[in-house]
Amino acid sequence: MGARNKKKLKRVNLLEMPNPERIQLIKKIKENLRQKITETKLWQSLLEVESLTINGNIVYRQDGQLSGFSP
Repeated sequence: MGARNKKKLKRVNLLEMPNPERIQLIKKIKENLRQKITETKLWQSLLEVESLTINGNIVYRQDGQLSGFSP
């Protein structure tokens, strides 16, 4: 990937930020990290199973893609 494909990261100085904004930002970052960890654990679990059925519908097979979910 080239430099053009990377997200532009906005640098924030937490020491200069008002306390309520800093707390909100930290909470948001923590929640995003929790979500990413949960997604990673789900994908790792899927790699360990041959198929996954929810309510009688096959949503994942080892030889196929995940289906039946939308963000």
